[in-house]
Amino acid sequence: MSVRSVALLSILLLSSPAYATTSASTNGDPIDFHWGEKITLRDGIKLNATLYQPHDQRTPLPCVFTLTPYVSQLYHERGAYLAAHGYVFLTIDVRGRGNSEGAFTPLLQEAKDGFDIVEWLAKQPYCNGKVAMWGGSYAGYDQWATAKEFPPHLASLVPVASPRPGVDFPFLQNIYYSYDMQWITLTSGRTAQDAIFDDSAFWSSMFGRMHTDMRPFRELDTIVGNPSPTFQTWLSHPEPDAYWDSYSPTPQQFAKIDLPILTITGQYDDDQPGALSFYRDHFRYGSVSAKDRHYLIIGPWDHAGTRTPTDGYAGVKFGPASLVDLNRLHLDWYDWTLKGGTKPAFLKGKVAYYMLGDDTGEWRYADSLDAITSTFHPMYLTSGGNGSNGVFASGELMDVASSAAAKPDHYVDDPRDTTFAAWDRSETSDTDMTDQSGLMAASGKVLVYHTPPFARATEFAGFPKLSLWLAVDQPDTDIAAYLYEIRPDGSSIELDSEILRARYREDLRKPMPVKPGVVERYDFDRFHFIARRIGKGSRLRLAIGPMNSRFFEKNYNSGGVVAEESGKDARPAIIMLYHDARHPSALYMPVSVR
Repeated sequence: MSVRSVALLSILLLSSPAYATTSASTNGDPIDFHWGEKITLRDGIKLNATLYQPHDQRTPLPCVFTLTPYVSQLYHERGAYLAAHGYVFLTIDVRGRGNSEGAFTPLLQEAKDGFDIVEWLAKQPYCNGKVAMWGGSYAGYDQWATAKEFPPHLASLVPVASPRPGVDFPFLQNIYYSYDMQWITLTSGRTAQDAIFDDSAFWSSMFGRMHTDMRPFRELDTIVGNPSPTFQTWLSHPEPDAYWDSYSPTPQQFAKIDLPILTITGQYDDDQPGALSFYRDHFRYGSVSAKDRHYLIIGPWDHAGTRTPTDGYAGVKFGPASLVDLNRLHLDWYDWTLKGGTKPAFLKGKVAYYMLGDDTGEWRYADSLDAITSTFHPMYLTSGGNGSNGVFASGELMDVASSAAAKPDHYVDDPRDTTFAAWDRSETSDTDMTDQSGLMAASGKVLVYHTPPFARATEFAGFPKLSLWLAVDQPDTDIAAYLYEIRPDGSSIELDSEILRARYREDLRKPMPVKPGVVERYDFDRFHFIARRIGKGSRLRLAIGPMNSRFFEKNYNSGGVVAEESGKDARPAIIMLYHDARHPSALYMPVSVR
């Protein structure tokens, strides 16, 4: 050990073990740091917090906190930044994680604990009674959970990339993710299982074992070696019900939430459905004054990019304007809402969104989410009798619906086919959004439709919709629809996708078995928000096929309890897609106001 190391160790041992002064690498003022702050909850459980303050703080200040299951040291940089710019910041381990006491019950525990934290902070001598929250993903969700308890001193929220239980976690359109067990393993015990969580090849192998052996999804926790009561509880609620409703504000609670809110998500954020579900319900039920104080940002980013923006994701380029300084934006927001400062310059409208195109992009603004879309342009599916069964033998998306009889297209969803991988992303590739190999390899197993090349650049902004007239010969099946831009050079960019379990074609809360052979309209109306300029000469591609993937709960099409089905229950399903005069199947693209 060097002399310098010995000297440093001596200083650390002789100073207070939980308190130190540091100059944060944040271009701000020096800060004070206090590890091991204990927050006592109503039931006596003590949560562990790390406290960041401006150095030698002399007057009470607004407090900002994040409540995380990922161990509080993860947000050291954010805490140092806000403390260096005039705020008290606490990063807090949730109940049962990190150095906090108690047992971890994912998500459901955070509402009352969040209330207790807010009110505890408001009583501390360093706090002036104004308490705000910060954080993304889980720490975005727990802001909404806390808000529904109405702590009197909660003054502002910035929920980022917030999943909403029963909407996009632990399932999407009532189809569970295999990822659920990956996340449960990450948060098992008290410390983060980062190395295990990050081993994508390991998880792909484990999910593949379930998939190829055709074992029930309910056994996934046993297959990966981590039996989980949480996982089993989730599976016992396969559609939105009172259990999932209890995680979120009720309509009456949304109506009472009235404080400044800045919602942030991204076009490639997997939790965009949850984030916008919270946003829409607040606008549906909230008061005029509450809605006037709720702002929305939809960047181009993926889930992680909603907190630390990058200029691209998985092969898609965003351009330099996407690199927003979100630390600065958060600081400006808190200065405005907690200290009476000026409105953040970035917020030029109630909604900010990013128009992508030509490997770059620009920020646009609107008064509301609905105001971004001027109209919907229908593109009708047709095949001319060629079957539409692949990229190189595709049907068409046309501006005019067919006026005559047309032979329907069809594909087969065979749950026993363990080679199908049209939608699977590589665990090693960093170009998943531009990789066409999986779809091309699925030729003959999917339906594909293309528009003619665009005569001029065209901007779409909003939520695509898809209406398909289908007949299925089994009680159930899972259907996937993927949307791409195909450039003049043949390269591809994935724009969006949606999945649908046939039994929920009419209502996500009420399963209804398919009537075999009956032609019905299936509406895919839960696509993500997109904002994309389709270049001159580019085409749109729509691909439709089975949702048969190791990364999702497999539907064996028998109509039983999906999580309990296995290979012995498998029924190949034939899906007929009609696109004649009586059955105008169509893609509806949202045309931008500009």
